[in-house]
Parts: sequence; structure tokens; C-alpha cells
Amino acid sequence: MVHIIDGNAVAALLKEDLKSKIDTLRDSGITPGLATVLMSEDPASKTYVSMKQRDCEELGMNATDIVLDPTSSPEELHSTLDTLNSDPDIHGYLVQMPIPSHIPEQEFLFHIDPLKDVDGFHPENVGLLVSGNPRYKPCTPHGIQKLLESINVDPSGKDIVIVGRSNIVGKPLANLLLQKSPGGNATVTLCHSRTHNLANKTREADIVIAAIGVPEFITGSMLSDGAIVIDVGVNRVEDDSEKGYRLAGDVEFDSASKKAKAITPVPGGVGPMTRAMLMYNTIHAASLQSNIPL
Repeated sequence: MVHIIDGNAVAALLKEDLKSKIDTLRDSGITPGLATVLMSEDPASKTYVSMKQRDCEELGMNATDIVLDPTSSPEELHSTLDTLNSDPDIHGYLVQMPIPSHIPEQEFLFHIDPLKDVDGFHPENVGLLVSGNPRYKPCTPHGIQKLLESINVDPSGKDIVIVGRSNIVGKPLANLLLQKSPGGNATVTLCHSRTHNLANKTREADIVIAAIGVPEFITGSMLSDGAIVIDVGVNRVEDDSEKGYRLAGDVEFDSASKKAKAITPVPGGVGPMTRAMLMYNTIHAASLQSNIPL
């Protein structure tokens, strides 16, 4: 019987643990503050932002929601980020992806104060991660580590195949799993859309992590018996339902669950953990900026 990894339950336990850290900060007059910057009409992006704001309210953190017109200039976005950088009540913030195509991604990343970069995307924070001394672990990769920990799976010595090489998931996750530290020490193969004989590689893996952005790309035939499967993808697939679509991961769940020892569902797997780790990073940022150890 396959074990369905409940991301909602793991995230709820983590958030309970975070409440005591928030209380410690509050005792010193600090309330962690998170801001989100939305520059898109994308319904999914709007939903993600509202859920992050709700998480803040649930934990008693300050939440600031900034909405910019998608046609705003790079200078307008940079000005907004400069204001957030100088606001002492904002300990962390993020620009919700995707952003409009006329905004150069590297330029806006350099405008973010690295101490407030709770996504972990600023080049300084990327460098700290790669060197083995992360300031903030990127939220989705860190959440995946926590999910594996929750089912007592130690990556050390395991063969792990990550399918997808994005700067948000694939690359930082590979770096985390390679670290000489708890939750690391794995042998990692980073695959992508141009990888030859991909199925041969995934069938050799103890753990397969799908983050390629293609609905139901990984099927049961691509897995070994007893593999651990982590599905990062969230895709809208058109159907005949009232909504007109259904949510699907990057893994074809029915066939994969027949082969896997444990698997994350979509929704309710990685997504809740990404948001929980964002709260974790924001609280850590408040601790660093106020010199209050937690």
C-alpha cells in the first residue's frame, strides 16, 4: 500500500512550532512582517498571494499585500522594492512569479535586500547556498527536505533524480541534497527536457522529484518498485467539469502510486510546505535583523 505524504499535516505541525518562535520575538517587541508584491493578472498567482497572506494572519504575523499594474515599468517595481528594503517592519518580502516579460529578472533580484530575500533568490543568497552556508533555504526545496524527513527518509547515500532545472526548484534543491549536512549527502542527477533516456535514469532512482512543469509527465513505467515520488508540479488541465479544469501534478498519480512506496498528492503535497517554509524564513529573517536568537 502506497503512503500518501500529507503536506497539509506536515505544514500544520511546522506552523505550530513556529508560534513559539513568534512569541519569543514578540516578547522583545518584534512582530515578523512579510510583504508580497504582485505584478500579474494570473489567477493562480493571485490565489498563491492570498494564501500566503492568510498564513501570516493565522500565525499572528504582519502581512502587507502590494499590487502593481502589470504594465508598470521596471523603475516603478524597483522603487517599490527600495521602499520595502528601508521599512523596518518588513522583515521579508517576495515578488510573486511569474513577472511580466518586460521586467528583467536579474535586475529586480539585485534590488532586493539580501537580508529580506526570504525566497532565497538573490545572487548573494544563492552563493551562500552553493557554498554550504545558506542564509535562507529556498522555500520549495526546503519544504521537500522536510517532507522526506516526515516519513523518515534520509537522503544520505540515496540516488535522487530531479526532473527540472529551474532556479526556483531544480538547481537549489540539487545543491541542498548534495550538502554535507542533515537532509543531504545524496547522489543527485539533475535532468531536464533535453536529457536523453530520461526513463532509464528515473528507473534507477530511489527518490524521483518531478519539477518540469508538464502535466503528468512522469508515469509509473518510469519508476522503480518502491521509489519515493515528490511531485512539485501544479498544472491546470482542461476538462468538462464546472470549473473547466482540474489540477494535475507533473506525475501521473494513478500509475505512479502503483509503483511508489510513498508519493505526494497534488494538491496537498508540496504546496502547503512551500508556504510554511516561507513563514519559517520570514521568522528567521526577523531574528537576524533584530539580533534576537531563536
